[in-house]
Amino acid sequence: MSDVAPFLHGAVTLGCFAVGLKFLKFWKLSRDRFFLWFAAAFWAFAVGWALRAFGPISGDHAYYIYVPRLAAFLLILAAIVDKNRRAAS
Repeated sequence: MSDVAPFLHGAVTLGCFAVGLKFLKFWKLSRDRFFLWFAAAFWAFAVGWALRAFGPISGDHAYYIYVPRLAAFLLILAAIVDKNRRAAS
């Protein structure tokens, strides 16, 4: 399984990057900031998966692998809050 794991992490990285590009396309069509936030979030997910593919996962200092994932979820939360605030105004 350890030989397949980097390949799968790379595939998920590519998928997250492609989804980010799709959200960027939606942003270019609608100019809605919501899609820009989501594009940035999925690119942060892609960085996190790339770190898991090429970085050491074991050890005491492996917590840095989860920082891009935390940033991505915070970007998604910010997108939702931003969208709801603009809708209420």
